[in-house]
Amino acid sequence: MTAPRTTPPGPHATTSPGQHATTPPGPHATAPPDPHATTSPGLRAATPPGPKATTPPDPHATTSPGPHATAPPGPRAAGLSVLRHRRLSVLVHRRSVAVAVMLLALLAGVMLLSACVGQTYVPPAQVWRVLRGEPDLVVGELRLPRIVLGALVGAALGLSGALVQSVTRNPLASPDVIGVGHGAAAATVLALATGTVASPGALPAVSVAGGLGAAALVYVLAWRHGMQPTRFVLTGVGIGVALSAVVQLYLTESELAAAEQVKLWLTGSLNGRGWTQATPLAWVLLLGLPALVWASRALRPLGLDADTASALGVRVQRTRLGLTVLGVVLAATATGAAGPIGFVALTAPQLARRLTRTPQLPLAGSAATGAIIVVAADLVARTALPPLEIPVGALTSLVGGPYLLWLLGREPGRGARASR
Repeated sequence: MTAPRTTPPGPHATTSPGQHATTPPGPHATAPPDPHATTSPGLRAATPPGPKATTPPDPHATTSPGPHATAPPGPRAAGLSVLRHRRLSVLVHRRSVAVAVMLLALLAGVMLLSACVGQTYVPPAQVWRVLRGEPDLVVGELRLPRIVLGALVGAALGLSGALVQSVTRNPLASPDVIGVGHGAAAATVLALATGTVASPGALPAVSVAGGLGAAALVYVLAWRHGMQPTRFVLTGVGIGVALSAVVQLYLTESELAAAEQVKLWLTGSLNGRGWTQATPLAWVLLLGLPALVWASRALRPLGLDADTASALGVRVQRTRLGLTVLGVVLAATATGAAGPIGFVALTAPQLARRLTRTPQLPLAGSAATGAIIVVAADLVARTALPPLEIPVGALTSLVGGPYLLWLLGREPGRGARASR
């Protein structure tokens, strides 16, 4: 009887997993797994897992949100809150509100310190009694009117700078640049030279008229198929230089007493000023509150380019004109009350913007920052070199000059790009 002959398996031979016979593996014994092969669960042989099939996502497929689905971030995720009262809704930036409250608290502290410190120290308890109506010569008659005027002037200049910089979209623009201060100075000088003003109390009204007239002249000359921010700033610089030449000509040709009076006014000072100058400025700020509320809403679309703002339904030229007029009125009134105090309108909005981290200049933060700058500068000017008092405008210019150089070096070309 002949033994059965064993034939070695071919390259395509398969062995049932239930058999115990083993065949030495050849070079082609291992075959790649078939992804479509199925193995009976009763068999012990394991098929190596194949690659998982992945289906590309359908861009048009919609998935219903489950109970744990995360909603897209709303206004609160961006630091915003919506305040609603009946049919009125206001969008509020929470950090801006917190910064404004902090700046107001700081302003109150600086004002209290300025009321206490001087050639004679007054305790805070005495200041509180004066605020409640107790008469006092040092605090009630000398320091308090000056401090309130400084806070009002700084707030008006901060608001004016924020409005002008928002309209021109240039962080280097301010009412000083567009000729408001130079117009007020030129009008005051001409009034003194011609004898038009009989009493010094009428000088603030003359300076307000001069500032408004200079700004109107700049706006008319810069108008060409609309108000272009770059032309507006450059025209203001040219008009300011011309008006400054008028002032210098008067100083060189006038008598010494009149020249000293004008020179002191040109530096900007709170010395000798009080409720007479503070009351008109306070009324201007109070009556301008509705316009400032409108301005805070109008500044948001103006942060975009002109075409986009027009597509959103904003009348760009009318809005720019309204914001410019409001800013010029505030700056001219502040200049008439205390003289041209430089660099406050330039620095206050930018400092407030860095504190709030908002894309647009905050009006409330700019007003509080400007008030702090003027009150603190006046405090230093009164107490740095006693009994000599430095004009507050000279001190702000001394600090603002290096700040302007720092701003030019930090943001080169930004104003030019923004005004396109």
